[in-house]
Order: sequence, then structure tokens, then C-alpha cells
Amino acid sequence: MLVMPGQNEPLDCCEENQVHQDILQKVQSDLPDDEVLYDLAELFKVFGDSTRIKILYALFEAEMCVCDIADLLGLTQSAISHQLRTLKANKLVRSRREGKTVFYSLADQHVRSIIGQGMDHVME
Repeated sequence: MLVMPGQNEPLDCCEENQVHQDILQKVQSDLPDDEVLYDLAELFKVFGDSTRIKILYALFEAEMCVCDIADLLGLTQSAISHQLRTLKANKLVRSRREGKTVFYSLADQHVRSIIGQGMDHVME
């Protein structure tokens, strides 16, 4: 067994170096292209910011404008707008204009599911 520097627990390793070609072939055939996996990793990075998560949670409850979200979270409209741009660029929120006001909402049910599953995992 290997022990990584700075860690006390040993890593479980194979005692014998044997490659299982049948397993490798199946996994390789099911593995998405690198570009798709890169896009998925980038999407998950968006969820790595607690302010963006708070915005998404707020949008679970209601469609809101930047002013409302800023007041709710105690942040500047500029800070909220910046985060909404990121969320919109990653297709997690959508916007609609009503006169001079822009309202934001979750892009679709997938966003709610992703956050819900993440929360279920954290709460276990």
C-alpha cells in the first residue's frame, strides 16, 4: 500500500499490475468526448460560488429583478449583475424584459434538479 506525503491513511492499490482489457474497452466506448467532459467541468465550476447558489435558490421561489436579488442577499446590483451574466452564459437562468425592468428565472427544471441532488448529497 502507498501512503501519500502529508496523509496518514494508506491508498488502496492493486497488488498485481494487471490491466482488464474488457473493462477498459467498455468504459472507453461509453466515455464522452473530451470536449463534452470539459464543458461539464466548466458547468460545475459555476456551481462553485456560494453567491451564485444563493441567487439560484432565490429564483427557485420567484422570478426576480436585479434590485430584488441585491436587496435579498445584501449585495450591490453590480455584484448581482456580474453573477447573473455568468449564470445566463451557462444557460442556468433566463431573462425577460418588462418595460425598464429585467426579470430573471431559472432556465429550466434541470437547474432545480442539479441543485436539489447536490443538496441531498450534502445533507446525507
